[in-house]
This record gives sequence, C-alpha cells and structure tokens, in this order.
Amino acid sequence: MVESQKRRESDLKKLTKNIQKEATEASKQLRQLSRQTFACIPDAQGAAQKLLKKSKYHHLTNIQIEPVVKKHITDSTTDAYQVRGTVSLCEQKIQPIRSCAGRFIIATNVLNEEVLTAEEMLSKYKGQQAVERGFRFLKDPMFLTNSVFLKSPERIEALGLIMGLCLLVYTLGQRQLRQTLQRRQAKIPNQLGRLTDRPTLRWLFQCFQSIHVLVVRQSVEISNLTDERLSLLKFFPPACQRYYLLS
Repeated sequence: MVESQKRRESDLKKLTKNIQKEATEASKQLRQLSRQTFACIPDAQGAAQKLLKKSKYHHLTNIQIEPVVKKHITDSTTDAYQVRGTVSLCEQKIQPIRSCAGRFIIATNVLNEEVLTAEEMLSKYKGQQAVERGFRFLKDPMFLTNSVFLKSPERIEALGLIMGLCLLVYTLGQRQLRQTLQRRQAKIPNQLGRLTDRPTLRWLFQCFQSIHVLVVRQSVEISNLTDERLSLLKFFPPACQRYYLLS
C-alpha cells in the first residue's frame, strides 16, 4: 500500500472537479423533475427517490410533495402533485473517496524484502511510465509502423527488437539533449512557442525537416539550414553536427 501526497492532491483536485460537474447535472435533473406532475403522492415520492439514486456524490434533501391545483376547475380539486427538493452533497458517499485519495496498491512476486524493498519497488514501478510512453511514441502513425505487415513470427520478433533499439537510441539522444540544456542553463521553444529545457527529440526531428544535401560542382552544401536550426544544433554533440558540415 502506497500513499503519495502529490497523488492525493491530484486526486482531490479531480474529485472537486467531478463534484462540481455532477452538481450542475443534478440541478438540471431536479429542474426537469419539478416541472412534471404526478397523479398521486407515492408516484411523486418514487420519482424523487430515483432521481439521484445513481449519483456518486449527491442526494436529494428537503423533499416536498406539493399539490397542484388544476386551472379552469371551479371546485379547486387537487389531483396532481409536483416534487420540490434540494441537491446536497452526501458526506457518506464522499468520505470514503477522500480517505482513499492518493493511495494505491503495488503487487510483486518478489517476497524477500532484502532483495526488493518497498522503496525500490515504488521506484521501479514509476520507471515503467517512461517505458510505456516510449512504446506509445513508437506506435505513432508518424513512424508508419502500423503499415508494416510481417507474416512469420521470426520477422515479427526481429521488428520488435529493432523498435526496442530505436527507442533506446531515441531515449539516450533526448536525455543527452536535455542534460546539455540544463548544464548550459538554456531553453529552446517547444511546439507552443514556449521556452523549455525539457523538449522532446521528436519535436526536434520535426524542426529539422526539409533539410537536404546538395552537391554543386563537386561541392557539398546543406540547404535550408536557417539561423534557428543552427542555434538548435549548438546543443548537439560534434558527431551530430558533422552531418550538417559544422565540425
């Protein structure tokens, strides 16, 4: 069992947002119910009880069944009823959710605490998120992986190995770029034009599209190498800069 203060703050913030959203929807349902008329009191009470039965955070309070006097009737006979009430927070429903906020369970088949401590298990669990994001990146349509059809299991395994190696190279390149930016205390624009020292290497790939090698009279030149791209290349190692004839 793990309890994270950061996760708790995030869960409580999400809970508040969900409560506000449900309160708006519940008030809308109550207004619709208050416009309906019922032939008898039990029918009106039943509708009131069903209104917020599936609600996660609210319930209906101050329920009143009021008679409605039909118009154009001289003897004022009341044979119709309407529901009145108030949408209120149900603490009995919310309290267990608040108590569990920030808590989650991690399971492992390594039962020896000397081999794997609780702190190490949590650290390894968090590390999986980066790996999962990496494979999501590899499956992006931009890399055309879904257009490759392989029939034999051996070729499928080979493609999986190649994708894993590509992800390793990509992760190492991105890590080196970010470390260089932090070491030099520099930042570069991201996709939104905001300065950051944690850009994705994928974004840098897009920045360097449409660059070509030109051979003019046996002279090799690089086209479309703008000042902006030259400024980005300063954060890459010499081995990468040589591809652009800079070192």
